[in-house]
Amino acid sequence: MEHAILPTEPETGLSQAEANRASISRSMGRWRLLIGRRVIARLALSNVAPGLEITHLDVLDAVWRAQAEGEVTVGTIADFMKIDPSRASRIVADMVARGALRREASQADARRIIVVMTELGNKLMLEVKAVKRALIESIIADWPEEDVAAFSHLFDKFVTSFESFYQAREKENAERTGGQAAP
Repeated sequence: MEHAILPTEPETGLSQAEANRASISRSMGRWRLLIGRRVIARLALSNVAPGLEITHLDVLDAVWRAQAEGEVTVGTIADFMKIDPSRASRIVADMVARGALRREASQADARRIIVVMTELGNKLMLEVKAVKRALIESIIADWPEEDVAAFSHLFDKFVTSFESFYQAREKENAERTGGQAAP
């Protein structure tokens, strides 16, 4: 079923600045639906590893990103994915059984078990990233390079600002309630 794209003309009575912000809000709503349905991840998985689920990809992505900061534990993965540690542990166990991850003793503290990406896990992540880049390339194929450069910079700036806003809000909420801020 096709859905019509919502009009992006400025709403009546809004200044240009207000209309620009309203347009961003509408686009974010449309983007949220696509992201919520995990369209990009589903496409990548269908092309690379049809037997995997999106949560498997999320765990691989969590390990991929977190390993740059040091050793990765199931707790690190759970925090990254904002899920219960027991659920993260079950998904990690499944990915260990599939050969994409392995558990090993921490070099810093042998009592601690860490999660490490295997050669298969690295290969899967590289293939998924290649599919995502190809999708982006097909979407922006007819854009002038200066538009791509501007969008790249501004989209990253927007997402970074959004993350900072969210983290500050979580910290404020935690201080107000005496709890911990979300990572």
